[in-house]
Amino acid sequence: MLEGIQFLDKEFFWLLLLLPLAVFWYVLKHKKQTAELKISSLKGFKVTNSWLPKLKHLLFALRLFALAILITALARPQTVDVSTKTKTTRGIDIVMAIDVSASMLAKDLLPNRLEALKKVAAEFIKGRPNDRIGLVEYAGESFTKTPITSDKSIVLRSLRDIKYNTIIEGGTAIGMGLATSVNRLKDSKAVSKVIILLTDGVNNSGFIDPKIASELALEYEIKTYTIGLGTNGMALSPVALNRNGGFQYGRVQVEIDEELLKEIAEVTGGKYFRATNNKKLEEIYDEINKLEKTEVEEFKFYNYEEKYRSLVLLAGLLLLIELLMRFTFFRSFV
Repeated sequence: MLEGIQFLDKEFFWLLLLLPLAVFWYVLKHKKQTAELKISSLKGFKVTNSWLPKLKHLLFALRLFALAILITALARPQTVDVSTKTKTTRGIDIVMAIDVSASMLAKDLLPNRLEALKKVAAEFIKGRPNDRIGLVEYAGESFTKTPITSDKSIVLRSLRDIKYNTIIEGGTAIGMGLATSVNRLKDSKAVSKVIILLTDGVNNSGFIDPKIASELALEYEIKTYTIGLGTNGMALSPVALNRNGGFQYGRVQVEIDEELLKEIAEVTGGKYFRATNNKKLEEIYDEINKLEKTEVEEFKFYNYEEKYRSLVLLAGLLLLIELLMRFTFFRSFV
């Protein structure tokens, strides 16, 4: 990146104050050297107008301009070519465990909980260019959607494909989702390993106890941030299936096992959050993004190029032109 011109010795610009003084001195001297003749009439005189004597002031202007350029050269103008090289010194491996049970279609977040989450999670992923990220889906059972990878396009594409389906067993197996996430990270060589586990319900299925899964996370030094998703009170949620396969919606009491989620976060050194609306969900992911920073070393290389030489040459050329004109065209007038 090429920066603008900078001056190393700016104090020399104070010499530019001499230029107005030089102009004043020149005008005063010119008036004293100009002879005046007062006559009542020019009749009988042949008056010739010559442009050459009037241009003699050009000599002074050239000298003044050359002096200004020399002062600028003394100020050491230079340009700086800055090149930057970054080196990631600490990468973070992150697994996002996402609840895909039917209750994630509740409409207390817009357009529903799952779509709201996908939108916010996508922005979070885009904001982690130096980290590896993986995805785990869970409902009544869990599986790895995407192993941890640095290819964000793969992760984002997999995130877009996440949706509720009847293939996965129904229910909410928080322990299974956490255990699968731990399994993806346990062999990671990253300095920091993080799970972001999101659910909108209570642990009601699966054969792994969430507390045992959290102890596994602790053993492998994996920090877990837990998010309880859903408004306080009642939410418009799926309650039955229509004949065409679509859902019937009704007002359902939101039940989130906050005590369990708080315990998982506390045991593993993470933090528990509650997202009751779209904005709160965005704020939670922003906070996690700030809490888990990847350290990046930035090296800057500066290449300085001096510009005073060309100015000195230009000033010398102007003085040479002034000298030649003084002893040729204006020899009789100066």
